[in-house]
Amino acid sequence: MQLYVYRNQVLKGIKLARSAYNSNMNTSNHIKLQVTGMHCAACSARLEKVLNQLPEVEARVSIATELAQIDYQAQSTPLEFLIKAIQGAGFDAHVPRDFAAEKQLRLLALRHEQNRFLISAALTLPLLLSMLLMFAGIDMMLPAWLQFALATPVQLWIGWRFYSGAWASLRNGGANMDVLVALGTSAAYLLSIAVWLLHLDQALYFEASATLITLVLFGKLLEARAKGKASSALEALLNLQPKTAQVERDGVIQTLAVEEMQVGDVYLVRPGESVPVDGTVLEGESSADESMLTGESVARSKRPGDKVYAATTNQSGLLKCRALAVGSHTQLAAIIRLVELAQSSKAAIQQLADRISAVFVPVVMLIALVTFAAWYLSGHTFTLSLINAVAVLVIACPCALGLATPTALVVSTGRAAQAGILVKDAAALERAHTLSVLVVDKTGTITAGKPSVTEVISAGAHTEQQLLAAAAALTRASTHPLSQAIAAHCDKLDIAATANANVTEIAGQGLSAKLDGNNYLLVSPGYASAQDIALDDARILALQEQGKTVMVLSRERHVMGYIATQDSVRESSREAVARLQAMGIRVVMLSGDNQAATRAIAAQVGITESIAEVSPQDKAARVLSFKSADTTVGMVGDGINDAPALANADVSFAMRSGSDIAIETADITLMHNDLNSVVDAIDLSRATLRKIRQNLFFAFAYNVLGIPLAAAGMLNPVIAGAAMAMSSVTVVSNALLLKRWRAGKTS
Repeated sequence: MQLYVYRNQVLKGIKLARSAYNSNMNTSNHIKLQVTGMHCAACSARLEKVLNQLPEVEARVSIATELAQIDYQAQSTPLEFLIKAIQGAGFDAHVPRDFAAEKQLRLLALRHEQNRFLISAALTLPLLLSMLLMFAGIDMMLPAWLQFALATPVQLWIGWRFYSGAWASLRNGGANMDVLVALGTSAAYLLSIAVWLLHLDQALYFEASATLITLVLFGKLLEARAKGKASSALEALLNLQPKTAQVERDGVIQTLAVEEMQVGDVYLVRPGESVPVDGTVLEGESSADESMLTGESVARSKRPGDKVYAATTNQSGLLKCRALAVGSHTQLAAIIRLVELAQSSKAAIQQLADRISAVFVPVVMLIALVTFAAWYLSGHTFTLSLINAVAVLVIACPCALGLATPTALVVSTGRAAQAGILVKDAAALERAHTLSVLVVDKTGTITAGKPSVTEVISAGAHTEQQLLAAAAALTRASTHPLSQAIAAHCDKLDIAATANANVTEIAGQGLSAKLDGNNYLLVSPGYASAQDIALDDARILALQEQGKTVMVLSRERHVMGYIATQDSVRESSREAVARLQAMGIRVVMLSGDNQAATRAIAAQVGITESIAEVSPQDKAARVLSFKSADTTVGMVGDGINDAPALANADVSFAMRSGSDIAIETADITLMHNDLNSVVDAIDLSRATLRKIRQNLFFAFAYNVLGIPLAAAGMLNPVIAGAAMAMSSVTVVSNALLLKRWRAGKTS
């Protein structure tokens, strides 16, 4: 019963927090902004730094999603100040429009970039072709003036974006890939002009500068397409909700846009249609495909009183429903918010890449300068020394390094959402792969959380009818699962309460009441013994050893009888425990139930460690006791009653259980109430970290090998540019392989 008391305290705290938030909405805000103009990790890091320097602003910027998630105080830093700060940093931003409009804008921008690339390629191809023919022994070198005419539009028009980006970066005290590209191509372009106008006996490198810009544009196009595929899971979620609904107003069925619907509206969902908003069924029977919420392919039956959720599919009968939540308050909207937040958050491993990116460009510029000096001072020509330095600048683009982590996270969090696993923070997904201990709550996690009465045993001269009548009076106002089970059993047998009772909760033990002038208790056997009530210990123990929970009903300290309840074990729990143990994870079950019942349930599912008679506060202490310097502890609970333990865990998992509060509390929310989803989340975490490490290896290896080769004069700038362009594509493509991950299959 203490769980019930604690639940009320938590819910009260949440209501107060929400009230305070709503009353402060004019000053405290969260907003996401669509950012344009970012080209690499250094761009997102610089923008994040600029925003976080503003008063009372906390921002997270993702290069993979091109979104800025910003918490700010509207009084000290209005929205227009945020946008001006972004523009001052050399980028642009706007509040995201609806998905269709944003997608159309992205397609237009992509088409624009494609056209610029095609123009650049058309101008560059004659230059590149003449150079390739020269290597083949065919002298078809274009006149210098023609080379200049072809290269200049590429350098100064098509390539202007690199100059503007480089200037914005340097003006704000940073250096990004635009600086490297602008320096490298300008050096080759200006050297060629000097050779041509001054009639120097040197080769021209117009084709190098033009080809480099064309290759960079080509790499960016491939990268943009791959990034679009990476976020396809979120796009699929956004496309699920229908645009219109059949709403009944004033007795007339009319077609309304979903955005116009209000709480309380009555709407119809025909067979095969998607549910427009969250609601409750008023009339009709059907089944609904809720796989987009739970990851479970089995349809769920729907009858009057059942809830339906936006974007789920009505499969058979006509349903009449009443809207409970619309717009941003639906389950679908909550899922999309969490996916976006997770995709914009940063894993700890990304901090390494961010720190390196912050100093990478200045270091590369220094290496290029040293390369030039070393070649020139060792007696080589100015041209050769400069070309080798240009090759260093070009091959060292940090794009691959910056994309290694966020692209993998975007793909994995999208796949997780499709499997009914909502990740609130990328750091939690990263920590999950290191879990060595998983603490599991019994009720609602291992079991279904819906106990039922199995035995009613009267004692002394009391009848079963008298026992249940008194029990009905005590339990009908309580929302504790055991009380509800007893009340439901009484209702099923048409047992009426003896009289109105003034019931008092006994924290963690049961109920007491004054009824017909007598003192009644409906409590645990342990509490009854402490009150010197004589019990049939042998009978109680026999029931508990069957995994049942026994409650004692007494009047004036004399036992009237015993009521045994049992919560069924989820069918998948044993399989999930076996999978966890096969992964090397130690599983510990905590329960507020008695020792015998707890051990019986643990034995059924294969758990060897269980701790019984633990209060919610004690659960938090138990979680802390498992933590040590080399132990990562996870906790699985219902997201409300187990809040202290969930807060103390390194990674917290909450069963959805139909509650939107659970979605807001845990690190990872399991939309399908199945312990196997925890296993899937851990497995996905491991798969994601493998991809991130692979990507970081590719990015680091590319630069570790490429820069020395370029400095040694073994890479032509054109070849270096091609390698640089393909490195980003390789990293993003490798991250896309996470789309092959499937729930239920441990990798």
